[in-house]
Amino acid sequence: LHCLYISLLLLFFQHKDAYQAILDGVKGGPKEKCLAAQFIPKFFSHFPELADAAINAQLDLCEDEDVSIRRQAIKELPRFAAGENLPRVADILTQLLQTDDSAEFNQVNTALISIFKIDAKGTLGGLFTQILQGEDIVRERAIKFLSTKLKTLPEEVMTKEVEDFIFTEIKKVLEDVTGEEFVLLMRILAGLKSLQTVSGRQQLVELVVEQAFLEQALNPADADSVDRLLQCTRQALPLFSKNVHSTRFVTYFCEHVLPNLSMLTSPVAELDIQLEVLKLLAEMSRFCGDMEKLETNLKILFEKLLEFMPLPPGEGENGEHSGNEEPRLQFSYVECLLFSFHQLGKKLPDFLIDKINTERLKDFKIRLQYFARGLQVYIRQLRVALQGKTGDALKTEENKIKVVALKITNNINVLIKDLFHNPPSYKSTITLSWKPVQKMDVVGQKRPSGEEVAPGSAMKKVSPLPRRDARQIYNPPSGKYSATIGNFSYEQRGGFRGGRGRGWGGRGNRSRGRIY
Repeated sequence: LHCLYISLLLLFFQHKDAYQAILDGVKGGPKEKCLAAQFIPKFFSHFPELADAAINAQLDLCEDEDVSIRRQAIKELPRFAAGENLPRVADILTQLLQTDDSAEFNQVNTALISIFKIDAKGTLGGLFTQILQGEDIVRERAIKFLSTKLKTLPEEVMTKEVEDFIFTEIKKVLEDVTGEEFVLLMRILAGLKSLQTVSGRQQLVELVVEQAFLEQALNPADADSVDRLLQCTRQALPLFSKNVHSTRFVTYFCEHVLPNLSMLTSPVAELDIQLEVLKLLAEMSRFCGDMEKLETNLKILFEKLLEFMPLPPGEGENGEHSGNEEPRLQFSYVECLLFSFHQLGKKLPDFLIDKINTERLKDFKIRLQYFARGLQVYIRQLRVALQGKTGDALKTEENKIKVVALKITNNINVLIKDLFHNPPSYKSTITLSWKPVQKMDVVGQKRPSGEEVAPGSAMKKVSPLPRRDARQIYNPPSGKYSATIGNFSYEQRGGFRGGRGRGWGGRGNRSRGRIY
């Protein structure tokens, strides 16, 4: 039969029946199928009247039980990608992403990339058809394909027209997504060149706002709702700047999140949800614009700050005496709240002077002073513990945490000094302890007034602590100023506890069917 196929090559251009014989070869044995997988696409363009039959025959080979035949058939599929057939081929290749064979999967990826370079918009049409209508496994892999491969395509392929098409289609997909899908889709959009402008980033923020449901009150007992808010806020953070403001998110956190801070629940059991929320608020507060209810929201933030700024033992509200037990100083929480208050307070500098009665201002300064005394003791302990340590000694988990602890306490010290001015000042700048810094001062070196300090002359930047699945908390020596300090990196994995069908969308699973 092999010899027969070779001899028929001379007759292909004159004899339609000869090409039909090749199409019928998909019903033969392994050798016939292998030859058919090569010859059907090779002469496909010469027999347009048999186009549908040829594509369907090739599809049969793509689903053959013999993996070597499937791979050959998939490899040749891009030959069919011409004109109106291209979106169909893209659709077929997208469905083939569901394969569990790694070599076959790579072959599908290669084929998709090749037809992208022929017609990017047509290829995207096939991909998005399956993302919107296909099985869950196909949808998942198609989104991941876009998130990893689009950024590798050359500029002549990723034209503005193509990027506009991607933006339009992703907006449709975002109407029903899981948390993991949302993160991947936002990464795709954030990587588009046409959305790197101020107006482009603002469009992305608006998309995130829609997903975050900021027009609805937050139910702190609903872990999925809290998770959604955290995910959306994290996606919005890189988009904020002096021109793209975080005002809507900061307002929502002040009005709906801070009052319910102690009641927040999270599907991630080991996550310190309160600290994570306060860290997000701190990062966003830098880019907050004009706030409609600034005084009201600043008061909410101030009251929450007071909860974590204790009075000295024996002091109490209205001069009443409290117990003599030393309160725990929660430095990580206070760093976040003080920074947020410092950022928003500069927008209303008279808040601490005119808007709070004399007794309240006096109470606040007592708290600041008490906290500052605790800081000095703790900073000295940390500096002694880190004194002289460089290189590998600073890379141990314990010392990494102490480095961060020192950064936290120095930051708080700088902010407290600002607020102790008369009138309070909002001029100092710090780098939040969990954010990377490029240059560090020598451990134990005296900090110049008004500047932040970070230990470790041998370290270029603070080494990040393990992620939430290996969370570390530093417990300083027990005594007068003990506290718990942590540095957490929150990154949701796997969507919103159950994927579509719960949380972010209601798409049900579909069983695998015939590729069409």
